[in-house]
Formats: sequence, structure tokens, C-alpha cells
Amino acid sequence: MITKTQAPYLAPEWVEASEKIKALAHPIRLYIIALLKTQKEMNVTDFQNELQLEQAVVSHHLNLLKDRNILECRRDGRNMYYSLKSKKVLSVLSCIETALD
Repeated sequence: MITKTQAPYLAPEWVEASEKIKALAHPIRLYIIALLKTQKEMNVTDFQNELQLEQAVVSHHLNLLKDRNILECRRDGRNMYYSLKSKKVLSVLSCIETALD
């Protein structure tokens, strides 16, 4: 009998991959990634203007992406600037865009 701790699909790399995919599975977060594809980094106000959403909503989505190691951020005074932690996530975005064509 195989227990959950022995199941190969529960290996850390598969769990991490599924968490990242779940984080991307929202239109706002996908659009954030698309924005960062063309912009090196953006601050929360930039995202608010692009997304036409309140600061709290934007921050929620940015923090979720940061917590899943998809984005990284830096502080400059009172502003937080976000950028892609790795360009690898752009291949996922590319697959999604191709599938939609």
C-alpha cells in the first residue's frame, strides 16, 4: 500500500510547480506577468493604473506572486517595485498565449 508520503507526485518539485501554476491561474495575475514581460519592473501605482484596480487588490495579487517565488520586489523610499524573479515563467505565459491562438 502506498502512503501519501511515498507518492512520487508529492515530491517537493511537483508540489512547488503546482503551487506556481495555481498562482498563475487568475486573469489579474496572468496580466501582471504579461506586463512585466515588456517592463523590467513596475511599482504598485503603475500596476494600479494599468489594471484599474484599488491598491489593496493589486497588492494582494503581487504578494501572492511574490510568495510563490514568481516575483521579487525592492523598496525605494515609500515605493515597492516588482519584477520577475526568473524569466522562466514567461515560457508558461507563451504556452498559454499559443494555446489561445
